[in-house]
Amino acid sequence: MASMDILDLHIKSTITDRILHPIQHGDFNSAIINLPSILDKLYTNIPDKRRSSFGRVYTIKVLSKYLYSQFMDAQLPVYDVASRIFELSSEARSRGVALGILSYYGLEEYQRVFSYFELTAAGEDWEIREFAQMFFRKLTQKYPMEVKSFLCKLAKSDNPNHRRFVAETLRPVQENQWIYRKPEYSLSILRLLFREPLAYPRTSVGNNLSDLARRLPELVITIVKELVSNGDTNSYWIAYRACRNLVKKEPLTVMDSLSVDEYRYKKRIYKRSDFM
Repeated sequence: MASMDILDLHIKSTITDRILHPIQHGDFNSAIINLPSILDKLYTNIPDKRRSSFGRVYTIKVLSKYLYSQFMDAQLPVYDVASRIFELSSEARSRGVALGILSYYGLEEYQRVFSYFELTAAGEDWEIREFAQMFFRKLTQKYPMEVKSFLCKLAKSDNPNHRRFVAETLRPVQENQWIYRKPEYSLSILRLLFREPLAYPRTSVGNNLSDLARRLPELVITIVKELVSNGDTNSYWIAYRACRNLVKKEPLTVMDSLSVDEYRYKKRIYKRSDFM
């Protein structure tokens, strides 16, 4: 997704007056109260025709990045400030902004921020979980080995939200285009979830492979065959889900790999007899 400038001079001035100055004076509560209204102003600045593509998540990305730069310029202790905002906030978007700031801080000091992502990835608030996996992705490319150890630990967690976080943070979306060049990195972690018993994280594993198939169909077909050969019901479910994009272009290959004569996804049915 291309970037878009929604920070105008008025909003920047408002951020200085209502966020930066209160924090410099130790008034975190006032700053936190003002965060949602600033996010609303940013959302208003998104052109109507582009809101469906960008939306409110984009405003959190923009504000967190801008606040990180402002805190750095003001020589504030960024980690302490972001941690304080996170801990004092009760509103999901405000906590999302704090996570975003922590993710930028983590590009220099990753060890200090992992605990926040582990905490939020396990939480009950699905919005916070989504913000966590979105912001964590930038750390993976800079610290691949350190992140790999962290994600492997979460992949073995008893908490299904942790396991879903692993699959989601490794999806080859816009921030993770590099995964198409180095798929074995993500797959080496994702394989820990190839027998996932619960639907919530298991769906994410299947979606991850389905995304990967858009550019690496042969690789994903190989993985599908591997999953089917496991003889495990959950592995087969993931294999089936992984084919939802592949079947559009290679229906017979998909049906052969899954050992079926028809493939159903949503309202579409692909039958072997239709392609013979």
